[in-house]
Amino acid sequence: MNDTNGSDRRLAASQPTAGATRNRALCSDGSVPDGATVFPTLAPEVTLLDGDGDRIVAPLQSLVVDHLLLNDGPAFWIDVHGYATTTQFARIAPSRQLLDRVHVARGFTPYQHYSVCCDLPAAIAAHSEEPALIVAPALDAHYQHEDTLATEQAQTLLGRVLARLRRCARVYDVPVLVGRTTSSSATEPIATIADRQLRCEQTPMGPQFVADEFETTLYPVGDGFYQTTFAYWRALLATRARQIDDMQPTARPRTPDPLSALQHGGR
Repeated sequence: MNDTNGSDRRLAASQPTAGATRNRALCSDGSVPDGATVFPTLAPEVTLLDGDGDRIVAPLQSLVVDHLLLNDGPAFWIDVHGYATTTQFARIAPSRQLLDRVHVARGFTPYQHYSVCCDLPAAIAAHSEEPALIVAPALDAHYQHEDTLATEQAQTLLGRVLARLRRCARVYDVPVLVGRTTSSSATEPIATIADRQLRCEQTPMGPQFVADEFETTLYPVGDGFYQTTFAYWRALLATRARQIDDMQPTARPRTPDPLSALQHGGR
């Protein structure tokens, strides 16, 4: 994991890993059932991930790792408030060398955060591979609670940051995963620029990702076993019903029987 404003120490690789091609093998060891829907797929658009304050950090990092396991290229993370904590990342990532693909830049003030967003195209251009993901959690953190900025200045800077992230999603055709610390009128512009809204809710079984077209339906409980939900079985049975309908032979129209029609008064 590369941190441009923190320690430059790299975690040693626990096994040879080269991009998503080899990492996919980690996801196909037979322990995850076919059709398992634990994490949503990130499309090349702006996705807003909402959650419960600091409890969103682990689900956010898990979603990023899942995306990198299935896609080649580096991830660029614009961090605030330590969301990109390396300790948590090291516990989540199945391959430590995968973390070298996450490039983190931290902004400790509104102006530093804005500057990092402005420098993002140059950071991307410095790599030979196309980016796999851009991550910018807690976008409102420096602009909503900063005493050195007037409200109008804060809104202007945040608006420029959002415009740049939106442009990156379009220019690089890459998923941009953003977040906010609170859901309020002050952070509504973040929701407005998002093409998709995703929420992570804490449940007794674990974090659940929910969107208009997605819901986490399986929860790993260890030793290759998964806890299912009613939503899982409902979706499974709906799929089975469609499969059965596709297998049914097409009914042919019955040819009228002239003799039968005469017997019933037909002509």
